[in-house]
Amino acid sequence: MLDKEPPIKEVDNTIWLSVSEAAVLGGVRDKTIRRAIKNDPKLRYKIVKNRYQIDFGSLISFLYKNTKLKNKLILNGLGQYVHFWKHKKNKIKKPPRIPSE
Repeated sequence: MLDKEPPIKEVDNTIWLSVSEAAVLGGVRDKTIRRAIKNDPKLRYKIVKNRYQIDFGSLISFLYKNTKLKNKLILNGLGQYVHFWKHKKNKIKKPPRIPSE
C-alpha cells in the first residue's frame, strides 16, 4: 500500500528547478520529469524563456506518489545525502554507505 502523498504547503520563497536539476535531485531521468509535467496535474511548473521550471515541493510530492520513484529519490537522488529521512507516516533509516576507495 502506498503512503499518502505529503501535502504541499505554500511557502514564501519557492524553489524552482530546471528539468535536469529536478531529475538529478530526484534520482530519475529527464524523461521521467517531462512525462510527469505532461501527465500529472498536481506537479506545479512554469515556463520561463521556453524552459520548464518545476516547484521543488510538488516534485517531492510527485516522487512520493510511487514506491519505485520514492526509492530512487532515497537511494539515488537527494536522499543519498540524508542519513535519516523523516516523513510524517514513516521514518526511513538507511544503513551508512561504506566509502569506496
